[in-house]
Amino acid sequence: MTQPSLPEALAAGPVVLDGGLSNQLESAGFDLSDELWSARLLAERPEAIVAAHLAYYEAGASVAITSSYQATFEGFARHGIGHERTAELLAQSVELAREAARLAQAKGVPGPLWVAASVGPYGAMLADGAEYRGRYGLTENELVAFHRPRLEALAAAGPDVLALETIPDTDEARALVRAVRGLGVPAWLSYSVAGDRTRAGQPLEEAFALAADADEIVAVGVNCCAPEDVEPALTLATRLTGKPAVAYPNSGESWDATARDWHGEPTFSATRVAGWQHAGARLIGGCCRVGPNEIAALAKAVRG
Repeated sequence: MTQPSLPEALAAGPVVLDGGLSNQLESAGFDLSDELWSARLLAERPEAIVAAHLAYYEAGASVAITSSYQATFEGFARHGIGHERTAELLAQSVELAREAARLAQAKGVPGPLWVAASVGPYGAMLADGAEYRGRYGLTENELVAFHRPRLEALAAAGPDVLALETIPDTDEARALVRAVRGLGVPAWLSYSVAGDRTRAGQPLEEAFALAADADEIVAVGVNCCAPEDVEPALTLATRLTGKPAVAYPNSGESWDATARDWHGEPTFSATRVAGWQHAGARLIGGCCRVGPNEIAALAKAVRG
């Protein structure tokens, strides 16, 4: 029996996303401190990525977001990995998530289960924090040229959706909306925000509105932000676009880039889910420092 497409599922009700892939891999003992981050394990320890995805499916997630966030032709080239091998690794990121879904269903996890191919911002490839600033000094056409080959490689691998995620800048979002045209795979567009602005400082009204007429974009929202910023952002996103909203914030702790450590207390809680759903959320999960336990509680709240 063919499972419904993800847009069809969103029309019927909310869908649970996974949590942070990197924190799940780190909790399993892997060092992700180099420039390739979790993408390095695509080549070195693919079974670890399958295990991480499986943990989230077993916790109640219906969508696994692939390990391709930081996987780019340019980034891999700096580490001596050529174009053809990079394309293979991008495709493998989708297949590893599919393998986790097969294992989950063999273990009795109810479906349907979907795979979202992660497409991180240009700044993620730079590995210098630029993904939280935007404004890279590139033109829109240059950003389209950067993103399109990776999008083509991921789309060819057959994910259910492309996750254009942690986007800090409306210029890059506009480029991505252009870059996904004609690929035949739906996409969601998710900004990293601070309060009522993108990380680059642009008004969210401008950020969300640019996706309103893009047929390829099936959901719009926020990720990798404070849980407190989600509800007002989603209210705005649904009003401006009329599309389902996507929300997967961080734990609420703060990242100290100098000390390379997290500080503060987590504020992510399943009790926030009702407010997010009221604001239009249909894809709901977690990002950095949100693990399987938090996703299990969130899944109960979403389906309760």
